[in-house]
Amino acid sequence: MLRLRPYKSCDAEEITGWLTDEDVFYKWSGGRFGSFPVCAKDIDDKYRLHNGDCAEQDNFYPVTAFDDSGVVGHFIMRYIHGDKRILRFGWVIVDAAKRGKSYGSRMLKQGLKYAFEILGAEKVTIGVFENNLPAYRCYKAVGFQEAFMEKEETAEIKGEKWKIIELEITKEMYA
Repeated sequence: MLRLRPYKSCDAEEITGWLTDEDVFYKWSGGRFGSFPVCAKDIDDKYRLHNGDCAEQDNFYPVTAFDDSGVVGHFIMRYIHGDKRILRFGWVIVDAAKRGKSYGSRMLKQGLKYAFEILGAEKVTIGVFENNLPAYRCYKAVGFQEAFMEKEETAEIKGEKWKIIELEITKEMYA
């Protein structure tokens, strides 16, 4: 059974172990880290900038997924602009050895359950790079739908412009 718990500093070592492929690293981090490879201290320091020693400060909730075999995935939940009705999922990553085995879908389903049933969110959003088809398919399988965007968003990573596709799921769609 897959379960979620708040991120712990010791999880950073696991996360960096999944980011040995440079393309996966950039698809995951979206250029938020200065260079590849990233080390556990880089991840932990980045999280501490947001939440100090308290996982719920700054409306920033890093979450670790685990099962009987250990840590299997990681993502972040964050309220958008302090609005307690809209949660943003980000930095979703699954153990490299477990990709393609529904761990990502199960992790996101648990996250949605927590977001809607515990935190009382009315909508959850997520962004995915257009060239990250495995992630896009996973999010769509969980129930996320493409959101209307007033303007196209891009990120420049390694000298390339990557289009960001916004996805969302409402509490009604989830139910």
